[in-house]
Amino acid sequence: MFKQIFELFKTNSLYDKALKECHEMLDIDLVMYKFSIDSLRKSETAELPMDLYEMDKKINEFERDVRRKVMTHLAISGTSDLGSGLVLVSVVIDIERIGDYTKNIYDMARNHPAKLIGGSIEKQIQSIEKNVTFIFENGIKAFKNQNIVLARKLMQTYKKEVSSLCDEVTHNIISGQLTDLTPDQSASLALYSRYMKRIAAHSRNLISSIVNPFERIGYPE
Repeated sequence: MFKQIFELFKTNSLYDKALKECHEMLDIDLVMYKFSIDSLRKSETAELPMDLYEMDKKINEFERDVRRKVMTHLAISGTSDLGSGLVLVSVVIDIERIGDYTKNIYDMARNHPAKLIGGSIEKQIQSIEKNVTFIFENGIKAFKNQNIVLARKLMQTYKKEVSSLCDEVTHNIISGQLTDLTPDQSASLALYSRYMKRIAAHSRNLISSIVNPFERIGYPE
C-alpha cells in the first residue's frame, strides 16, 4: 500500500515534508542505537560524544510535527487521503518507539558498573545484536527506497533469527538454567534481549507498511 502512497508524497509538499521528517527520525534512531549498544557492551563507562536524551527529544518533536502535518493536510483535503494519513501516523509511532528502546539500553548502560558480558550465552547475544542490526539498517533502506523485495526478506528474518532467539535467552535466564551469571548480569541480559526484540519488532512494523494494507501493518503479508 505504501508504494502508491509514496508516489503521492512526492507530489504533495506537506506530505513530502512529513515523509522526510520520518527519514530523519530513522537516521537519528540509528545513531542512538549504535552508540547505546557500544556504551553497554564495549565501554567501561557510559560516556558518549553526544546527548542521547536530547536526540530522543528531537525524535519526539518530529513525531508531533508529522502528526500536525498529516492532520492539517486531511483538514484541507478531506477524506480522500485518509488512508495515506493513517499509514504515516502509524509508521511514525514505530519510529518513535525505536528511539525509546535505544534510550532504555543507554539507561541500562549508565546503571551497569561495567561493560555487559554475556557469559555462557555471549554467542547468542552477539547473534541477536547482529540480526537486529541487519533488520534495522536494511529496514531503513527498504523504507526510504520502498524496496518491496528487501522488505519481504526482512519480515521473514524477524521471527526465526530475532524473536525466537530473544525468547530463548529470556526463558533460560528466568528458569535458572544459566548458573554462571551473576544477578546483575541476569537482569541486564534479560532486559537487553527484550529491548533488542522490541527494536526489531518495530523495524518489522515499519517495513510491513511497504507490502501490507493499513489494517495489516505489523503483521505478516
